[in-house]
Amino acid sequence: MDTDHLTDIWSRVFGTQPAPSLWLVIVTAVLALGAVVPHTAWRLARNAITIAHEGGHGLIALLTGRRLDGIRLHSDTSGLTVSRGKPTGLGMVLTAAAGYIAPSLLGLAGAALLAAGHITALLWGATALLLALLVMIRNAYGVLTVVLTGAAFVLVSWLTTADVQAAFAYAVVWFLLLGGVRPPFELMGKRRRVGAVDSDPDQLARLTHVPAALWLGLFHVVTLCSLIGGGRWLLGL
Repeated sequence: MDTDHLTDIWSRVFGTQPAPSLWLVIVTAVLALGAVVPHTAWRLARNAITIAHEGGHGLIALLTGRRLDGIRLHSDTSGLTVSRGKPTGLGMVLTAAAGYIAPSLLGLAGAALLAAGHITALLWGATALLLALLVMIRNAYGVLTVVLTGAAFVLVSWLTTADVQAAFAYAVVWFLLLGGVRPPFELMGKRRRVGAVDSDPDQLARLTHVPAALWLGLFHVVTLCSLIGGGRWLLGL
């Protein structure tokens, strides 16, 4: 591969692309909202949020020195991340806390990239993260879900026009920002109805002696603030 070709690839990935029109940004927000609010659409779309949720657990586990044994994604949109290390301490707390806020923080990071004009970098970066996650998946449904999601990013990155890539990127980021808000509310309702002793906030309560309701409140604050901040970046406000 010659130097000119490498330079062209580098420029394509890390260069900037023009921002789409405001109407397109708004349309992608409406489409993302349509995947989050209706129950039928959400049951399918929630799989993508679960990928980000479990990926957040896995990434923080590795960053805090824990050994990541594997990740499982299930057809009911639940998931499980298994890591080894000290059963208590800061590393375990951060790992347990990462899941519910991961989709929103990924959306916030994506919004920052899009606001800076790095549409292609976002698409390729998301593909790289999905490939890294795929190595740790330990069940067939999880592999299928991650492969299909990654394939969508690859196909859009390589086979579509700049306008389509921009629309796809903005829709994905809006979906992460909007979709990240719903799971904490779902968990709050579940805890009120039937309890959820194995939920992340309840595990955190046992680890830190801080009430689960306060951890759940923190998840609400992070996800809602991410939506507000990320939304302002996407809309150019």
